[in-house]
Amino acid sequence: MSADGLLDHCLELLSPVGRPRSRRMFGGHGLYVDDLFIALIAFERLYLKADDSTRARFEAAGCEPFVYEAKGKRVSVGYWTAPEEAMDSPEAMAPWARLAMQAALQARQAKPAPRPRKLSTAGKAPGPARKTAASAANATAAAARGAKKR
Repeated sequence: MSADGLLDHCLELLSPVGRPRSRRMFGGHGLYVDDLFIALIAFERLYLKADDSTRARFEAAGCEPFVYEAKGKRVSVGYWTAPEEAMDSPEAMAPWARLAMQAALQARQAKPAPRPRKLSTAGKAPGPARKTAASAANATAAAARGAKKR
């Protein structure tokens, strides 16, 4: 199967659990369902997101982890191949896709909320959006003096 054919097939397989879409990344594709990153296609294989609570199901089904080499070490990132029978139909894939969604939701909830960015004006000249009342008054007074001199 061609790379585009595999991508289309995987999107079809994931369609019963939500609205799938893909995004090119790292020479493969990231797969999202309802904007939740649940799978990737790499090395002509579909890998589904797994975590501590779902990994045993993937292992029991004979799935293999996504592993790559970086700096001479093997790295595994929590994605496992889909079982062969799940690749046959959307109905067969649905329970595995739900496990991947569960793992992705757990990962999303485990991430700390992003901290709000501080807007610091210390040591910076006020920009147009950060002018203080005093600097605005000074600008108005300077403009008035300039008008009187003319």
